[in-house]
Amino acid sequence: MKNFSFDSIINIIVTKRSKIEKIFLAAVIISAICFPFVGINYDLSTYLPDFAPTKQALNVMEDEFGYPGLARVMLKDVTLQEAKSVREKISKVDGVSLVIGPDSVVEAYMPQEFITSALNNFTNMAGKGNTFYKDGNAVMDIVFEEGSYDERTKAAVDEIYKIAGDNACYSGSAVQSKEKQELTMQEVTVAIILALFVIIIILAITTESWFEPFLFLLVMAVAIIINMGTNIIFGTISFFTFSISAILQLAVSIDYSIFLLHTFKFYTSQGYDMHEGMVLALKEASNSILSSGATTIVGFIVMALMRFNIGRDMGFVLAKGVVCSLAAVIFLMPSLIIRFDKVIEKYKHPPFVSNFNKFAKIVYKMHIPVFIIVAVIALPCYVGQNMNTFKFGEEASGAGAGSKVYDDGVEINNIFGKSNIIIAMVPNGSIVMERNLTEDLENLGFVNYAVSLSGTLPAGIPQDFLPKTLTDELRTENYSRILISMRNLEESNYSFACSNTVSETVKRYYSEDSYVIGLTPSAMDIKDILTEDYGKVSLISLLGVAIVVMITFKTIFVPILLIIPIEMATFINMSMPYLVGENVIYMGYIIVGCIQLGATVDYSILMTNNYIGLRPECADKKETALKAISKSALSILTSGSILTVVGYIIYITSSMRVISQVGHFVGRGALLSMTLVFTLLPALLVIFDKTIMRQIKKAEAKKLNKSSNQNAAAQ
Repeated sequence: MKNFSFDSIINIIVTKRSKIEKIFLAAVIISAICFPFVGINYDLSTYLPDFAPTKQALNVMEDEFGYPGLARVMLKDVTLQEAKSVREKISKVDGVSLVIGPDSVVEAYMPQEFITSALNNFTNMAGKGNTFYKDGNAVMDIVFEEGSYDERTKAAVDEIYKIAGDNACYSGSAVQSKEKQELTMQEVTVAIILALFVIIIILAITTESWFEPFLFLLVMAVAIIINMGTNIIFGTISFFTFSISAILQLAVSIDYSIFLLHTFKFYTSQGYDMHEGMVLALKEASNSILSSGATTIVGFIVMALMRFNIGRDMGFVLAKGVVCSLAAVIFLMPSLIIRFDKVIEKYKHPPFVSNFNKFAKIVYKMHIPVFIIVAVIALPCYVGQNMNTFKFGEEASGAGAGSKVYDDGVEINNIFGKSNIIIAMVPNGSIVMERNLTEDLENLGFVNYAVSLSGTLPAGIPQDFLPKTLTDELRTENYSRILISMRNLEESNYSFACSNTVSETVKRYYSEDSYVIGLTPSAMDIKDILTEDYGKVSLISLLGVAIVVMITFKTIFVPILLIIPIEMATFINMSMPYLVGENVIYMGYIIVGCIQLGATVDYSILMTNNYIGLRPECADKKETALKAISKSALSILTSGSILTVVGYIIYITSSMRVISQVGHFVGRGALLSMTLVFTLLPALLVIFDKTIMRQIKKAEAKKLNKSSNQNAAAQ
């Protein structure tokens, strides 16, 4: 019954080609219409789970004040009077809530002498005298009414650019987010165009018709458009997912279509007509394509188990992308192959590579030295990958060195020192207690300034004397807010220690219902969550892929053997940053481990399948290994080269550090996986040849007995 159903499906795919094409055309049109309505989320803090302290604080802040965007602007070669004029203009921009600068003018209905002391805690006249003005340069901290990613904030930043001019320097979360939003679409477009160009070249070399690469890319384009359009079911996806999902889907899925076409051409070359050849090709190729897709889907879907919900965002979108690719290859591609068969034949060219026998001999000679080297470095690489210096928070996802916003931030910090603003929220109550807390915070050695309503208001002066813009920014009916500028980076061990000190100081005054929020506390939460996620996700990903492979080979030992080269390649890949002294962005680190395993274990499966299939007809283990390498080489080199190139294109084209680093990891990981599959895996297959073949024979015997019992029962 199962065979009948499977055969029926294949016959429907081959005979109902026109209807299938119309279904996919409709799906593409609907998906293309839906795609512009899929939101892109640039705020990593929204992916924190509800139990995270930062998430709880965000919820309170949103209810009471909103979560403001922040920016820092430095004016060069200006007088205090000129800086004051610019600050006043910026403070009037729609969407700007508060500007703290060298003059810090407060519109108050009282004589100036009464408010001078109130201003001293955040002007250049304070004890930390060069906080806002130094050597003709003036710096301002800007608080927006809406979040860093809000369109109103983005428009306000544009207006600030016009006011301050091209000679000014700009940094802060609002500036970073604006640059991130503008660069994402541009860089994704450039990466895809470059990837398509290089993939066409690779496919032209490895195929036998000039038209075949365009056929493969047409099928993948259909799958990618459907995947991107159907993301509307999620409402929004992260900028991280958006930046790499399409190009990774292309890289990890294109070999499905290559395998189907090659199988079809084999049968037609044996004398079968197109209809019969496609039926046989689908029967043979479907199991391999589906098992290959299953390992990739498992690698991706496991990311959804991360408590940091960007893993779920990424895992679902990438897994759905592979499902779309599988559907396009199995249901649509047979129709397109038959439709364009004459075109494929018309533009046929002689193969550029006839065989890989010499290649097989070269890499086989390396198998013993590679086995020894891997045995020696396995433990150091495993330890080394856990000794990397990691980055976790929003700063790690921003633009890297060479971008204007990064370089501007460095220039501002070199002149005025760092300004990392975090916010304390405390329950309304004693004004004296709030003022004492503000003073204690400002007296901390790493704090530039602390601004609160009680700290700003001179003793004995009613709150009504201060402007409503300031009171609304710093106090609601239930909570007061204290803006704290710390003299450190947003993310470092020192920053984390400083943030803890601020939290402890706040809790000393307000033990309950008080919160500290900002990029540094958020990074601390992400660090705690991701670090715990890594072990769980890595283990489940490994077990999931192993189970899929186990089902394919019907043995326990073979899956362990063929996963070893991929895991070893992953260890080497992840330990490289430690060896070269490079910081690793943990979010990318945890995701790439799943991607590399899920996407490249297919190379091991193909090599092992070929070895097992060729073993009975070969005289010895060496001959089997050489033939297996030669037979597998074209498919592995094509698929692996595409994934390697795509990874490095992402690495080169993206200015955002997390995306660029993921690309670097993916490209290097694919290259390492290919290398070890060609060298280490043959060594393992030869060494454990007897065990492998014994288990395969047992599995085949069980299958045969089961089939015999079923036939007997049927009779």
